[in-house]
Amino acid sequence: MAKLRVGVLISGRGSNLQALLDACADKAFPAEIVLVVSNRSDAPGLDRARRAGVPTRLLDHKSFPTREAFDLAMTALLHTAGVELVCLAGFMRLLSDDFVEAWKDRLINIHPSLLPSFRGMHTHRQALDAGVTLHGCTVHFVTNDLDAGPILVQAAVPVHSGDDEASLADRVLEAEHRIYPLALRWLAEGRVSVANGRVTVADATQALYPLINPAA
Repeated sequence: MAKLRVGVLISGRGSNLQALLDACADKAFPAEIVLVVSNRSDAPGLDRARRAGVPTRLLDHKSFPTREAFDLAMTALLHTAGVELVCLAGFMRLLSDDFVEAWKDRLINIHPSLLPSFRGMHTHRQALDAGVTLHGCTVHFVTNDLDAGPILVQAAVPVHSGDDEASLADRVLEAEHRIYPLALRWLAEGRVSVANGRVTVADATQALYPLINPAA
């Protein structure tokens, strides 16, 4: 069976890209990364991709007159590489409506919060300011409504009394590295369906209940 051909968009260090690369290095994994695109030439994630033998392309958004022109060029690169699914992994650009529509139900992102809570930036600061005791991360389909697409999978982590943004971010990042490859596997295996803004994953194991923090 042919593997799902994946393109990954990055802007920075690429730690979630690395998690996906590590998963795809397993010959039994049902997806392969065929292209990594960055809008920044200094993105360390480009080196991660090169070390893994994955083709990379730099597409400087500053070289394009509009967001739409940049996104058209990005789509052309993805199509040339035969990409079937796009993963955002720390891609720090808002996508145009046309790009999102062109990749409808084939474009996913990982966000460092338990959506719909704490959309946008500085999610760990938002969580600490809100005083929540559980925080986490979400893999979701991308829509034109920021951080509001159908949710594929979430992971919760405890917020400790002594946490600052950095310590909480580290804990969440570990969870991100677990659920992003999981979501990609499900999609590659054809187990995901979307209807009325909600995701169903066939044969998925349900979490134990309840998850309590602080524990008694």
